[in-house]
Amino acid sequence: MSKKFLRGYVVSNKMIKTIVVSVTRLVKHKIYNKFLKKTTKVHVHINKSNICNINDLVEIKESKPYSKTKFWVFTKIIKKSIYN
Repeated sequence: MSKKFLRGYVVSNKMIKTIVVSVTRLVKHKIYNKFLKKTTKVHVHINKSNICNINDLVEIKESKPYSKTKFWVFTKIIKKSIYN
């Protein structure tokens, strides 16, 4: 089984060893054949604190469950935010 990789923007980094990432995907509507944007907030495990800032574009990887809500692991920062 291969692991999934997703890209998204960091929404929150206030927890210890956890960041919240907003992932956006396009879904085609069944009837109207129009593409809609769906966003999902995902809790991501990170080994070191304060690496990621808000609005950073990050890559995450699917992994074992770390807690009740964390099933993803931080891989790398793709683009740093210009505001921090």
